Amino acid sequence: MTKKILGAALGECVHIGGVTRFLGLAQELGYRTEFTGPATSVRALIAAAQEVDPDIIGVSYRLTPENAVLLLRDFKRALEEAGLAHKRLVFGGTPPVAEVARQTGMFEAVFDGRDPPAAVLAYLKGTPLDGMKPQDYPQDVMQRIGWKAPLPIIRHHFGVPAEEITPTVEGIQQIAEARVLDVISLGSDQDAQENFFHPERQDPQAKGAGGVPFRTEEDLERLYQASRRGNYPLLRSYSGTTDHIRYAEVLQRTIRNAWCATSLFWFNAMDGRGPSPMEQSIREHIELMRWHGARNIPVEGNEPYHWGLRDAHDVVVCAAAYIYAHVAKKAGVKDYISPYMFETPPHLSHKMDLAKTLAQIELAESHADDAFRIWRHARAGLLSYPVDADYARAQLVQSVYVQMAIRPAIVHVVSYSEADHAASAQEVIESCKMAHWVMRTCLKGVPDMSADPEVQRRKDQLIEETLELINAIRELGAGRVEDPLCDPASLAYAIRIGILDAPQLKNNPYVPGQVKTRAIDGAIVAVDEAGDILTEKERIRRVLAQAEARTATDGASR
Repeated sequence: MTKKILGAALGECVHIGGVTRFLGLAQELGYRTEFTGPATSVRALIAAAQEVDPDIIGVSYRLTPENAVLLLRDFKRALEEAGLAHKRLVFGGTPPVAEVARQTGMFEAVFDGRDPPAAVLAYLKGTPLDGMKPQDYPQDVMQRIGWKAPLPIIRHHFGVPAEEITPTVEGIQQIAEARVLDVISLGSDQDAQENFFHPERQDPQAKGAGGVPFRTEEDLERLYQASRRGNYPLLRSYSGTTDHIRYAEVLQRTIRNAWCATSLFWFNAMDGRGPSPMEQSIREHIELMRWHGARNIPVEGNEPYHWGLRDAHDVVVCAAAYIYAHVAKKAGVKDYISPYMFETPPHLSHKMDLAKTLAQIELAESHADDAFRIWRHARAGLLSYPVDADYARAQLVQSVYVQMAIRPAIVHVVSYSEADHAASAQEVIESCKMAHWVMRTCLKGVPDMSADPEVQRRKDQLIEETLELINAIRELGAGRVEDPLCDPASLAYAIRIGILDAPQLKNNPYVPGQVKTRAIDGAIVAVDEAGDILTEKERIRRVLAQAEARTATDGASR
């Protein structure tokens, strides 16, 4: 049976914003709600309660605490006289008035505007945060998403660049106690990712450069234990760039890695983040996906935005989203976390950025079915933040607002401090609070930016051109392998000749880096020598012709 909530702004109080937001969330969760309106007298509220017979009565009062003492005393007496003293009661108001409400002992929950963002949702779902035990906080990311809905869960990087891990341990404790973050993503230094099992290769002078320098399983266990408080956030860390399976086993044993984040074409010799050459690296990443899929551990493909970070045109970014989802499904992944980094590169317009993201979503989710679930994961662009902290705060909130247009299950908050320095625990907390405020605002209802005709036209164009690129890769391996999109040799060859390419990869031994791109009307497009737009069909024709010419030249020289 559907539960009912009756809400009212009591007495002479005309402030209804809080109670209407509360009732709106209740409706999202399936409650039937009734609202008496502002300035409801005690007598009128009792009459409404007798008529509606609600399961919960929500009372709001935002005036002076002295008046609240008298009003709530009258309300309690009226409930008793009407035989309604057994009703469940919840209160919302300013902190001083909320304290008065707590002292009455009438209310099973009291909200004063300073509560953690999930507090109201937890109450409406039947488990108030104040009464939650450690085991009540889901420690599986899929369950956490369901528990937090309709709000997305929040992830944030954290790792204090230092010579040892104690500052990060203390920061994790502080973040967990604040109860604003669902997933702490360990920001590790390079040696932690690449040389965890090879102390002889570690550089003592670079210890802590870029993140937390965990070096042993005991370090990781200590970081995990720091999170066992507050709202018990999940922990996760990027995959290693060598010894992939062994590293994954360590992360599962120690921090109970919430999901695996890996790639296809990156974190190897091409970008200098690992030792493996391209074809071998692709094979290793696929094996890592397969290992996690066999254990029902979600996998995130941090692939598409790495092309965008290097100024690849939008079609290549969209193709990477399609290819990774295709490979992950074939590798047996059950839950795929599909990331969408907005403002990447930062000279995209919001319109064209959203169009590119919607195209990626449609292409990736064309693979989805009951056995392959896809979870949208939005984040702000790494390069989009100004150094000025005030401007950076504005960038954070406007980015989250646009991200909410894709209805993400996960929002990766990037701290406003990142253009200047790695976020402190306090800056992580502040940034998450800002993001939560935007998300809660969006849940009340916002214009549908995805319906914009220009956005839809660009999305459709990108899908059409992306499929041209995908078909070109399939043709490369046609007759040689069953599925070129899952074949490391075919994928490596597609990069080697420039089917997948980006301007910032110039002089790279694994990829030509010859493609030229420009921002035109807010979109990132491939252009010719004169700066005119190249269609994807024409770009691919030129790439294949150059590859054929090189092959002929090499043959003649031999």
